[in-house]
Amino acid sequence: MSTSNASRRRRPAPGGSLPRGAAETGFGRRFVVATSAGSVLNPINSSIIAVALVAVGRSFGVSAATTTWLVSALYLATAAGQPFIGRLADQLGPRRVYLAGLALVAAGGLAGWLAPSLGVLVAARVILGLGTSAAYPAAMAMVRRQAHRLRRDPPGSVLGALAVAGQATMAVGPPLGGLLIAVGGWRLTLLINIPLAAAGAVFALAWLPTDEPARLRLAALDLPGAGLFTATLTALLVFVMNLRAHPWWLLATAAVLGAALARRELAARSPFLDVRMLAHNRALTTTYLRFGLTMLVTYCFIYGWTLWLEQAAGKTASAAGLLMLPSFAAAAGVSALAAHSRRIWPPLAAGAVTLTAGSASLLALHGHSPVWILAAVSVIFGVQNGLSVVTNQAAMYAQAPAAQTGTAAGLLRTSMYLGAIASAGITGFAFGARATDVGLHHLAVILTITSAVLLAATVADPGLRHAATPVQGKHGGTTKPGLPATPVAAHTMTGRTAGA
Repeated sequence: MSTSNASRRRRPAPGGSLPRGAAETGFGRRFVVATSAGSVLNPINSSIIAVALVAVGRSFGVSAATTTWLVSALYLATAAGQPFIGRLADQLGPRRVYLAGLALVAAGGLAGWLAPSLGVLVAARVILGLGTSAAYPAAMAMVRRQAHRLRRDPPGSVLGALAVAGQATMAVGPPLGGLLIAVGGWRLTLLINIPLAAAGAVFALAWLPTDEPARLRLAALDLPGAGLFTATLTALLVFVMNLRAHPWWLLATAAVLGAALARRELAARSPFLDVRMLAHNRALTTTYLRFGLTMLVTYCFIYGWTLWLEQAAGKTASAAGLLMLPSFAAAAGVSALAAHSRRIWPPLAAGAVTLTAGSASLLALHGHSPVWILAAVSVIFGVQNGLSVVTNQAAMYAQAPAAQTGTAAGLLRTSMYLGAIASAGITGFAFGARATDVGLHHLAVILTITSAVLLAATVADPGLRHAATPVQGKHGGTTKPGLPATPVAAHTMTGRTAGA
C-alpha cells in the first residue's frame, strides 16, 4: 500500500479525530474477529439446546412438550429484543452495547447452570436471548461507524463474515452439546456461555475502537412503543406456534395491539418503530418481508426434514445431524463467495430459484431414498441459504438510514425469527402427530408455493435490478461511507429520516 493511499484511508471523518484503535484496526482481521465473535453465541444457543431437551426433561421430571419452552423462550426474547437493543446501540454506542450483551450472556449461562427448576431455566434462556441479541445489530452499527470514521466502505468480507459466523456455528451446537453432556451433563451447555462471552469481551476490548461519549435519552428510546411492539410480537408468535389449536383470540389480540402500536408510533416524536420510514422506504420493508419468507422455508426444511429423517426414514439422531452438515458447509462456502458480489439482484434471484428447486425436490423423497440423494437435497438448501442470507444482509445495510443501522439490523433478525417460529407451527400442521412421507410431501407443496411466490416477487422487483452492494457502486467504484449505496435507498429515505 502506498503512503498516499494509507493516509487517505486513515483520514478522520469530519468533526473529530479517530477514536482509539480505529485507524490501527481498520477493517482487518482483528476487527472481523472481534465483531463476529459475539455473533456466534445466538446460533450456538439456538442449536445446542436440541440435544439437551431430553436430559433436561428427565432432570426436572417434565414432558418433552414442556421442555420446548426452552426453545421458544430464546426465540421470543431474540425476536423482540433485537430491534430494541439495536436502538440502544444507535443511541449509546455499539461497542458499549456489545459488551453489555456479552455480560448478559455470561449471567444467563451462570443462572442456567445453577437453575433449581425448569422455570428458572426458562428465565435464564430469556436472559441468554436478550444478551445474544446485542451482538448482531451492534456489530452492524460498528461496521457503519467504522466506515464513516475511515471514510471508506467496508470490504465484502466484513459483512460476509457476520453471515458465515452464524451459519457455520449453527452446525457446531449439536455436536458440542453432545460432548458437553457426555462430559458433565446438560448444565454444561449453559455454563459454556461464560468462557465464550469472556473471549468475545477480550476481543472487543482489545480490537474494537471506543465509542464516542454518549448519554442515554429515555424519550428517544420510546419505551411505550417498544413495549407495544414486544406485546404484539409475543401474541403473534404464540399464535403461530400453536396453529393446530386454532387460538384465533391470540391473532385478534395481535391485530389490536398492532393497530395500537401503529397509532402510537405515528404520533411519537422519536418512534421506536418508524412506521413512516418503513412506508416510504419500501425497498427496506420489502427486504424484511423477503428475508422472513426465505427463513420460513429454510427453517421448515431444517426442522421438518430432520424430523422426517428420524421418524420416517429411520435415521438415528446422529445420522440426521450428519446429513445436515453438507447444508451448513455449503451455506458457509457460498456466503463467502456471495459476499464479494457487486450486485444484489443476481444472487437473490439465484437463491430464490434454488429455494424453489429444493422445496420441489422434497416431493421426490421417500423413506428408502438413498443417502446420496438426501445429501444432495441438504446441499441445495445450503446453497440457497448462503446466497440469500448474505445478500439480504447487504441489501438491508444499503437501504437502512445510516443513523438507524442498529435498529434496522435488529428488525432484519426479527423477521428471521418470525420465520423460524412460524416454521415450527407449519411443520406441525403438515406432519400432525408423526412425520411421514405423506406429511413431508404436504410440507413440500406448501414450501414450493411459498418459494415460487418469493421468486416471482424477486424477479419482478425493478429496484433490485440496478441495486449495488454497499461495497461497490454501480460502476465498480466505492460509495460514500455511511450512506446508502443503492439508487432505491437514496430516494426512499424521506420524511424524518432523510437527514440521517
